[in-house]
Amino acid sequence: MKDCNNLSVDDGHTLVKTARKVVTEYLKNNEKPKLENEFKDNFSFKSGVFVTLNNDLGLRGCIGYPLPDKSLFNALEDAAISAATEDPRFFPVKYEELNSITFEVTVLTPPKKIIVNHPKEYLSKIKVGRDGLIVKKGFYSGLLLPQVPLEYGWNEEEFLEYTCQKAGLSKNEWKNLDTEIQKFEGVVFKEEYPNGPVIKEVLED
Repeated sequence: MKDCNNLSVDDGHTLVKTARKVVTEYLKNNEKPKLENEFKDNFSFKSGVFVTLNNDLGLRGCIGYPLPDKSLFNALEDAAISAATEDPRFFPVKYEELNSITFEVTVLTPPKKIIVNHPKEYLSKIKVGRDGLIVKKGFYSGLLLPQVPLEYGWNEEEFLEYTCQKAGLSKNEWKNLDTEIQKFEGVVFKEEYPNGPVIKEVLED
């Protein structure tokens, strides 16, 4: 059975192009397209997933589900529509924009809490280019995908700081033991250019 760890480039192509199809249909007709049974069968395993939209100016929308609570086909459909229409940082995407936007799908492994005796140990227990991070404290929570620190050239400490800020916390909140830090890995598939071929991104620092 498929899972996050054995997805092929062909699988990635199918996921990314389905995300584009779902958004295109939704923006054009205000309804979800009917997903093929073969697609649902192939991606019926439960998995976290994020859909990211980019244009020439940078990020245009990114929404997803960190936990494997839904079947991947279902989570992908919901995340794609939400990334295009519900990211609070941006105005909703318009149908006319789609030919200038690249689609990216990140399939996630289940998050795991990092256990440490001292916060400095976090620096050796996470790896830029492999891990994504979730920071939680009380009602606050923030997530950054594995590819984000590579895009900005952050080291492990900066990655922790920016994830804390994403959660609405101070950048040094990771140094408190009552702050929970989780890590996960992701497989990233993306279009090389709008409507273009799909590649599997190699995450390495």
